[in-house]
Amino acid sequence: MDQLISDIAFTPSVKAVQERLGSRNGYAKMEQKGGWSDGVTPDLAAFIAERDSFYLATATADGQPYIQHRGGPKGFLHALDEKTLAFADFAGNKQYISMGNLAENDKGYMFLMDYPNRRRVKVWGRVEVIEGDPGLLGELTHPDYKAKPERVFLFHVNAWDVNCPQHIQPRFTQEEIAPKIEALRARVSELEAEVARLRSSGGEPA
Repeated sequence: MDQLISDIAFTPSVKAVQERLGSRNGYAKMEQKGGWSDGVTPDLAAFIAERDSFYLATATADGQPYIQHRGGPKGFLHALDEKTLAFADFAGNKQYISMGNLAENDKGYMFLMDYPNRRRVKVWGRVEVIEGDPGLLGELTHPDYKAKPERVFLFHVNAWDVNCPQHIQPRFTQEEIAPKIEALRARVSELEAEVARLRSSGGEPA
């Protein structure tokens, strides 16, 4: 049998646990229907374009895991083509743990969250660190973002999947809630003006 895309996560050990706990048949049916994707679709590209952060997981050669938060202006993670994602690596605390891990183990994993819509996307692949390419770095950097770009991370996609929304608590950024707050402030101002007008005319607010 040809290897399935989801086998990148559903190893024999994982499948054995699924079998023991009763979920293997359901995932086998998913695999028969086509399962996960190994290419960047228009829907995935659109989802990525709206993200202002994600989590990047790497591991040492002997498997010690490390997860790092990556953030930037909305859309700082780019879909270059159907197999490649890319982002600029900005100057930070200079620990370089992700880079060190990738130097000996190029496997990577991305976890992207959309809290307002309770959606999460998982992406498996291999990561390539590109240094000394100012042209590519310029393409991936927003000119108004106040951070120093130092290099490029290319993420070569091997598989991705969308998780269910269960247990995701909606959260909103300041940018997302600002219009709602301004609308409430405007309404409060209108009501305060109406109260003041009624009081000055000797009436009572309804």
